Amino acid sequence: MNNQINQYFNKTIITIIKKYKINSILIAISGGQDSICLLNLIENLQKKKKYITKITYIYIDHQWKIDSEKQIEYIINYLKYKKKEIYIYQIKKTTLSESISRAYRYHTIINHAIKYNFKAIITAHTRTDKIETFLQKLIRRTSIEGATGLNLHRRLYKNINIFRPLISINRIQINFFCRQYYLPIWSDITNYNYYIQRNRIRNELIPYLKKYINQKAENNITHFLKTCYYDHEYIKQKIIKLYINNKDKNYIALNYQSIKKRHISIQTRIVQLFIYHNFYLLINHNILNKIINRINQKNRNIQSIILWKHIAIYINNISIYIKFKNILNK
Repeated sequence: MNNQINQYFNKTIITIIKKYKINSILIAISGGQDSICLLNLIENLQKKKKYITKITYIYIDHQWKIDSEKQIEYIINYLKYKKKEIYIYQIKKTTLSESISRAYRYHTIINHAIKYNFKAIITAHTRTDKIETFLQKLIRRTSIEGATGLNLHRRLYKNINIFRPLISINRIQINFFCRQYYLPIWSDITNYNYYIQRNRIRNELIPYLKKYINQKAENNITHFLKTCYYDHEYIKQKIIKLYINNKDKNYIALNYQSIKKRHISIQTRIVQLFIYHNFYLLINHNILNKIINRINQKNRNIQSIILWKHIAIYINNISIYIKFKNILNK
Protein backbone atom coordinates (compact mmCIF):
# COMPACT_ATOMS: atom_id res chain seq x y z
CA MET A 1 0.00 0.00 0.00
CA ASN A 2 2.76 2.46 0.95
CA ASN A 3 4.57 1.81 -2.31
CA GLN A 4 1.32 2.65 -4.14
CA ILE A 5 1.02 5.93 -2.19
CA ASN A 6 4.61 6.85 -3.11
CA GLN A 7 4.10 6.01 -6.77
CA TYR A 8 0.78 7.87 -6.98
CA PHE A 9 2.17 10.93 -5.19
CA ASN A 10 5.36 11.09 -7.29
CA LYS A 11 3.43 10.76 -10.53
CA THR A 12 0.95 13.47 -9.45
CA ILE A 13 3.62 15.97 -8.34
CA ILE A 14 5.84 15.43 -11.40
CA THR A 15 2.81 15.94 -13.70
CA ILE A 16 1.89 19.16 -11.84
CA ILE A 17 5.46 20.52 -12.03
CA LYS A 18 5.77 19.87 -15.76
CA LYS A 19 2.28 21.06 -16.69
CA TYR A 20 2.37 24.32 -14.74
CA LYS A 21 6.17 24.89 -15.00
CA ILE A 22 6.59 25.21 -11.24
CA ASN A 23 10.03 25.80 -9.69
CA SER A 24 9.00 26.95 -6.20
CA ILE A 25 6.36 25.63 -3.81
CA LEU A 26 5.03 26.68 -0.43
CA ILE A 27 3.80 23.76 1.67
CA ALA A 28 1.22 24.43 4.40
CA ILE A 29 1.63 22.06 7.33
CA SER A 30 0.04 21.53 10.75
CA GLY A 31 2.11 18.81 12.43
CA GLY A 32 -0.65 16.22 12.15
CA GLN A 33 -0.37 12.92 10.30
CA ASP A 34 -1.55 14.31 6.94
CA SER A 35 0.99 17.13 6.77
CA ILE A 36 3.85 14.97 8.12
CA CYS A 37 3.02 12.38 5.46
CA LEU A 38 3.03 15.11 2.79
CA LEU A 39 6.33 16.50 4.07
CA ASN A 40 8.07 13.12 3.88
CA LEU A 41 6.63 12.25 0.47
CA ILE A 42 7.84 15.52 -1.05
CA GLU A 43 11.27 15.24 0.58
CA ASN A 44 11.70 11.64 -0.59
CA LEU A 45 10.87 12.72 -4.12
CA GLN A 46 13.44 15.53 -3.93
CA LYS A 47 16.16 13.11 -2.79
CA LYS A 48 15.67 11.01 -5.92
CA LYS A 49 15.72 13.95 -8.28
CA LYS A 50 15.48 17.68 -7.61
CA TYR A 51 12.40 18.58 -9.59
CA ILE A 52 11.76 21.75 -7.56
CA THR A 53 14.29 24.53 -7.01
CA LYS A 54 12.71 25.99 -3.88
CA ILE A 55 10.62 24.25 -1.18
CA THR A 56 9.50 26.19 1.91
CA TYR A 57 7.05 25.33 4.67
CA ILE A 58 4.49 27.52 6.41
CA TYR A 59 2.56 26.99 9.64
CA ILE A 60 -0.39 29.04 10.91
CA ASP A 61 -0.99 29.05 14.67
CA HIS A 62 -4.62 29.88 15.53
CA GLN A 63 -3.85 29.70 19.27
CA TRP A 64 -6.64 27.19 19.83
CA LYS A 65 -4.46 24.86 21.86
CA ILE A 66 -3.04 25.11 25.34
CA ASP A 67 0.16 23.52 24.03
CA SER A 68 0.52 25.74 20.93
CA GLU A 69 4.05 26.85 21.85
CA LYS A 70 5.21 23.26 22.34
CA GLN A 71 3.75 22.26 18.97
CA ILE A 72 5.55 25.13 17.26
CA GLU A 73 8.80 24.06 18.93
CA TYR A 74 8.22 20.49 17.75
CA ILE A 75 7.60 21.61 14.14
CA ILE A 76 10.68 23.88 14.16
CA ASN A 77 12.88 21.07 15.46
CA TYR A 78 11.53 18.57 12.95
CA LEU A 79 12.09 20.93 10.00
CA LYS A 80 15.51 21.84 11.39
CA TYR A 81 16.36 18.12 11.39
CA LYS A 82 15.21 17.99 7.75
CA LYS A 83 17.29 21.14 7.03
CA LYS A 84 14.24 22.95 5.68
CA GLU A 85 13.01 26.51 6.00
CA ILE A 86 9.70 27.25 7.74
CA TYR A 87 7.69 30.43 8.30
CA ILE A 88 5.38 30.56 11.30
CA TYR A 89 2.50 33.00 11.61
CA GLN A 90 0.42 33.47 14.73
CA ILE A 91 -3.18 34.70 14.47
CA LYS A 92 -3.47 37.25 17.27
CA LYS A 93 -7.27 37.36 17.29
CA THR A 94 -8.32 33.91 18.47
CA THR A 95 -11.65 32.48 17.33
CA LEU A 96 -13.36 29.08 17.35
CA SER A 97 -15.25 29.89 14.15
CA GLU A 98 -14.11 27.46 11.45
CA SER A 99 -15.03 29.77 8.57
CA ILE A 100 -13.25 32.80 10.06
CA SER A 101 -10.17 30.75 10.95
CA ARG A 102 -10.08 29.31 7.42
CA ALA A 103 -10.28 32.83 5.96
CA TYR A 104 -7.41 34.03 8.19
CA ARG A 105 -5.33 30.98 7.29
CA TYR A 106 -5.77 31.22 3.51
CA HIS A 107 -5.34 35.00 3.53
CA THR A 108 -2.01 34.65 5.34
CA ILE A 109 -0.74 31.80 3.15
CA ILE A 110 -1.70 33.49 -0.13
CA ASN A 111 -0.16 36.83 0.89
CA HIS A 112 3.04 35.03 1.85
CA ALA A 113 3.11 33.24 -1.51
CA ILE A 114 2.66 36.56 -3.36
CA LYS A 115 5.29 38.35 -1.29
CA TYR A 116 7.97 35.68 -1.79
CA ASN A 117 7.06 34.74 -5.39
CA PHE A 118 5.92 31.17 -4.87
CA LYS A 119 4.24 29.64 -7.90
CA ALA A 120 2.35 26.94 -6.02
CA ILE A 121 0.81 26.25 -2.63
CA ILE A 122 0.47 22.63 -1.54
CA THR A 123 -1.80 21.45 1.27
CA ALA A 124 -2.27 18.04 2.88
CA HIS A 125 -6.04 17.74 2.31
CA THR A 126 -7.14 14.12 1.90
CA ARG A 127 -10.17 12.30 0.51
CA THR A 128 -11.50 12.18 4.07
CA ASP A 129 -11.28 15.99 4.28
CA LYS A 130 -13.16 16.21 1.00
CA ILE A 131 -16.05 14.10 2.32
CA GLU A 132 -16.17 16.04 5.62
CA THR A 133 -16.19 19.36 3.76
CA PHE A 134 -19.00 18.19 1.49
CA LEU A 135 -21.19 17.08 4.42
CA GLN A 136 -20.49 20.32 6.26
CA LYS A 137 -21.42 22.46 3.25
CA LEU A 138 -24.47 20.32 2.49
CA ILE A 139 -25.82 20.90 6.00
CA ARG A 140 -25.20 24.65 5.76
CA ARG A 141 -26.67 24.87 2.21
CA THR A 142 -24.48 24.73 -0.85
CA SER A 143 -24.47 24.49 -4.64
CA ILE A 144 -22.88 21.96 -6.98
CA GLU A 145 -19.88 24.32 -7.21
CA GLY A 146 -19.54 24.52 -3.44
CA ALA A 147 -19.93 20.77 -3.06
CA THR A 148 -17.09 20.08 -5.49
CA GLY A 149 -14.73 22.85 -4.36
CA LEU A 150 -12.06 20.69 -2.74
CA ASN A 151 -10.12 19.21 -5.66
CA LEU A 152 -6.59 18.45 -6.79
CA HIS A 153 -6.06 21.87 -8.36
CA ARG A 154 -7.42 25.38 -8.07
CA ARG A 155 -6.09 28.65 -9.42
CA LEU A 156 -5.94 31.29 -6.69
CA TYR A 157 -4.21 34.45 -7.87
CA LYS A 158 -2.67 35.18 -11.28
CA ASN A 159 0.17 32.63 -11.50
CA ILE A 160 -0.38 31.12 -8.04
CA ASN A 161 -2.10 27.73 -7.86
CA ILE A 162 -3.09 25.53 -4.96
CA PHE A 163 -2.61 21.76 -5.22
CA ARG A 164 -3.82 18.92 -3.01
CA PRO A 165 -1.83 15.83 -4.08
CA LEU A 166 -3.27 13.66 -1.26
CA ILE A 167 -6.91 14.36 -2.16
CA SER A 168 -7.46 10.82 -3.50
CA ILE A 169 -5.95 9.13 -0.42
CA ASN A 170 -7.97 8.58 2.75
CA ARG A 171 -6.85 9.18 6.33
CA ILE A 172 -6.61 5.45 7.16
CA GLN A 173 -4.05 4.92 4.38
CA ILE A 174 -2.05 7.93 5.54
CA ASN A 175 -2.09 6.72 9.15
CA PHE A 176 -0.74 3.36 8.01
CA PHE A 177 1.98 5.13 5.99
CA CYS A 178 3.07 7.17 9.04
CA ARG A 179 3.14 4.10 11.27
CA GLN A 180 5.09 2.11 8.70
CA TYR A 181 7.89 4.70 8.62
CA TYR A 182 7.68 5.65 12.33
CA LEU A 183 6.95 9.28 11.50
CA PRO A 184 6.51 11.66 14.48
CA ILE A 185 2.90 12.84 14.64
CA TRP A 186 1.67 15.57 16.95
CA SER A 187 -1.60 14.60 18.63
CA ASP A 188 -3.92 17.56 18.14
CA ILE A 189 -6.31 17.89 21.10
CA THR A 190 -8.56 20.27 19.14
CA ASN A 191 -9.64 17.28 17.02
CA TYR A 192 -11.73 16.22 20.02
CA ASN A 193 -13.31 19.61 20.62
CA TYR A 194 -16.97 19.06 19.69
CA TYR A 195 -17.70 22.77 19.58
CA ILE A 196 -15.99 22.50 16.20
CA GLN A 197 -18.60 21.14 13.80
CA ARG A 198 -16.13 19.27 11.60
CA ASN A 199 -15.06 17.13 14.56
CA ARG A 200 -18.63 15.94 15.11
CA ILE A 201 -18.92 15.07 11.43
CA ARG A 202 -15.60 13.18 11.55
CA ASN A 203 -16.04 11.37 14.86
CA GLU A 204 -19.81 10.86 15.01
CA LEU A 205 -21.71 11.41 11.76
CA ILE A 206 -19.47 9.50 9.31
CA PRO A 207 -18.97 6.49 11.65
CA TYR A 208 -22.76 6.43 12.20
CA LEU A 209 -23.45 6.46 8.44
CA LYS A 210 -20.96 3.64 7.87
CA LYS A 211 -22.27 1.50 10.75
CA TYR A 212 -26.03 1.95 10.46
CA ILE A 213 -26.78 3.22 6.92
CA ASN A 214 -24.19 1.96 4.45
CA GLN A 215 -20.72 0.54 5.08
CA LYS A 216 -19.59 1.99 1.74
CA ALA A 217 -20.91 5.49 2.54
CA GLU A 218 -17.51 7.18 2.06
CA ASN A 219 -16.86 5.48 -1.28
CA ASN A 220 -20.38 6.32 -2.50
CA ILE A 221 -20.02 9.98 -1.51
CA THR A 222 -16.64 10.14 -3.27
CA HIS A 223 -18.19 8.68 -6.43
CA PHE A 224 -21.06 11.19 -6.25
CA LEU A 225 -18.66 14.12 -5.86
CA LYS A 226 -16.60 12.93 -8.82
CA THR A 227 -19.73 12.81 -11.00
CA CYS A 228 -20.79 16.26 -9.77
CA TYR A 229 -17.34 17.65 -10.57
CA TYR A 230 -17.45 16.53 -14.22
CA ASP A 231 -21.04 17.77 -14.59
CA HIS A 232 -20.07 21.13 -13.12
CA GLU A 233 -17.03 21.46 -15.39
CA TYR A 234 -19.23 20.86 -18.43
CA ILE A 235 -21.82 23.42 -17.27
CA LYS A 236 -19.06 25.91 -16.46
CA GLN A 237 -17.65 25.74 -19.98
CA LYS A 238 -21.10 26.38 -21.44
CA ILE A 239 -21.66 29.32 -19.07
CA ILE A 240 -18.35 30.96 -19.94
CA LYS A 241 -19.08 30.74 -23.69
CA LEU A 242 -22.56 32.25 -23.26
CA TYR A 243 -21.20 34.99 -21.02
CA ILE A 244 -18.43 35.96 -23.46
CA ASN A 245 -20.90 36.07 -26.36
CA ASN A 246 -23.36 38.32 -24.49
CA LYS A 247 -21.21 40.69 -22.43
CA ASP A 248 -20.57 44.21 -23.71
CA LYS A 249 -17.06 44.84 -25.04
CA ASN A 250 -16.79 48.40 -23.73
CA TYR A 251 -19.04 48.70 -20.68
CA ILE A 252 -19.95 46.68 -17.59
CA ALA A 253 -23.08 45.38 -19.25
CA LEU A 254 -24.73 42.11 -20.22
CA ASN A 255 -27.27 41.59 -23.00
CA TYR A 256 -29.79 39.11 -21.62
CA GLN A 257 -32.05 38.68 -24.67
CA SER A 258 -30.72 35.24 -25.57
CA ILE A 259 -29.92 34.33 -21.96
CA LYS A 260 -33.53 34.70 -20.78
CA LYS A 261 -34.52 31.94 -23.21
CA ARG A 262 -32.28 29.52 -21.31
CA HIS A 263 -33.11 27.45 -18.24
CA ILE A 264 -33.15 29.39 -14.96
CA SER A 265 -30.07 27.50 -13.72
CA ILE A 266 -28.14 28.87 -16.73
CA GLN A 267 -29.48 32.38 -16.14
CA THR A 268 -28.42 32.43 -12.48
CA ARG A 269 -24.92 31.16 -13.24
CA ILE A 270 -24.35 33.74 -15.98
CA VAL A 271 -25.46 36.61 -13.72
CA GLN A 272 -23.22 35.27 -10.94
CA LEU A 273 -20.28 35.15 -13.36
CA PHE A 274 -21.10 38.65 -14.66
CA ILE A 275 -20.88 40.11 -11.14
CA TYR A 276 -17.85 38.08 -10.07
CA HIS A 277 -15.89 38.74 -13.28
CA ASN A 278 -16.26 42.51 -12.93
CA PHE A 279 -16.20 43.02 -9.15
CA TYR A 280 -14.87 39.77 -7.60
CA LEU A 281 -18.05 39.63 -5.51
CA LEU A 282 -20.25 36.62 -4.79
CA ILE A 283 -23.71 38.01 -5.35
CA ASN A 284 -26.27 37.86 -2.56
CA HIS A 285 -28.94 35.16 -3.08
CA ASN A 286 -31.85 37.61 -2.65
CA ILE A 287 -30.33 40.15 -5.06
CA LEU A 288 -29.74 37.39 -7.59
CA ASN A 289 -33.40 36.33 -7.40
CA LYS A 290 -34.53 39.94 -7.94
CA ILE A 291 -32.41 40.21 -11.10
CA ILE A 292 -33.64 36.88 -12.49
CA ASN A 293 -37.29 37.75 -11.77
CA ARG A 294 -36.86 41.13 -13.42
CA ILE A 295 -35.34 39.84 -16.68
CA ASN A 296 -38.09 37.23 -16.97
CA GLN A 297 -40.96 39.69 -16.57
CA LYS A 298 -43.22 40.06 -19.59
CA ASN A 299 -43.48 43.84 -19.23
CA ARG A 300 -39.91 45.18 -19.23
CA ASN A 301 -40.48 48.73 -20.50
CA ILE A 302 -39.75 50.29 -17.11
CA GLN A 303 -36.12 50.36 -16.03
CA SER A 304 -35.36 48.82 -12.63
CA ILE A 305 -32.53 49.77 -10.29
CA ILE A 306 -31.23 47.40 -7.64
CA LEU A 307 -28.79 48.82 -5.09
CA TRP A 308 -26.30 46.39 -3.55
CA LYS A 309 -23.06 47.07 -1.70
CA HIS A 310 -21.18 49.80 -3.65
CA ILE A 311 -22.89 49.21 -7.01
CA ALA A 312 -26.21 50.00 -8.70
CA ILE A 313 -27.59 47.33 -11.04
CA TYR A 314 -29.74 48.72 -13.86
CA ILE A 315 -32.07 46.44 -15.79
CA ASN A 316 -33.84 47.70 -18.91
CA ASN A 317 -35.67 45.83 -21.66
CA ILE A 318 -32.41 44.71 -23.32
CA SER A 319 -29.53 44.53 -20.89
CA ILE A 320 -28.14 44.62 -17.36
CA TYR A 321 -25.55 47.30 -16.73
CA ILE A 322 -23.81 48.51 -13.59
CA LYS A 323 -22.58 51.78 -12.15
CA PHE A 324 -20.80 52.60 -8.93
CA LYS A 325 -23.04 54.32 -6.37
CA ASN A 326 -20.63 57.24 -5.90
CA ILE A 327 -21.01 58.33 -9.55
CA LEU A 328 -24.79 57.96 -9.85
CA ASN A 329 -25.39 61.69 -9.53
CA LYS A 330 -22.58 62.71 -11.89
